[in-house]
Amino acid sequence: MRSAQPEIDHAHALRSDFFAGDPVAVARALIGAVLVHVLKDGAVLAARIVETEGYDCPRDPSCHVIARLPGAAGAMGGEPGRVYFHIAYRQPLLNVVCRPAGVQASILIRAVQPLLGEERMRELRPVKRPLDLSNGPAKLVTALGLTGELGGQPIDGPSFYIMPGETELDSAVETTSRVGLRRGADLPWRFLLRGNPWVSPGTPSAGTTEAGLNGP
Repeated sequence: MRSAQPEIDHAHALRSDFFAGDPVAVARALIGAVLVHVLKDGAVLAARIVETEGYDCPRDPSCHVIARLPGAAGAMGGEPGRVYFHIAYRQPLLNVVCRPAGVQASILIRAVQPLLGEERMRELRPVKRPLDLSNGPAKLVTALGLTGELGGQPIDGPSFYIMPGETELDSAVETTSRVGLRRGADLPWRFLLRGNPWVSPGTPSAGTTEAGLNGP
């Protein structure tokens, strides 16, 4: 399944105020958006966001882990629209900070569908199974050539940004609990493009639900 190649233009990048609200609503709104990374040699990599999760620490039991991670609380409570790499099992995972500064909240991008520069992505992350290229949060970081120097930077920079993509109807977006959690396991804060083969194989922590954006 492939989408039409979008017109890549930094002028269309989502700005920081897009991320200033509820991260659960932001996570849903990003399904279908286009993530763009311009490499240092000028190569342009673009991918459609097909799976996200929201993390909202004031009401999210899963956030107890950030207290144990050096620098995580400060990064996650930074200015909205900043890049934050959460480290899980020694792997960096791409997050974007949400809500006003001082409130720890973010969205996690869990899977993307390559749209532009897929050959270069496969050089950055050689795989035997084609879908393993970017169907998981750690995989997409490698495939898109993302590095730690992007941490703390605004997501609307000239070389790394998110553009609005195809608008996805609610009927096309499945809502489930998040993956790999013990606390907050039942919160329906994971969103994925229904039937898209690039969605990660992760199993929801609790039963699938269509409860929407109501939160706990």
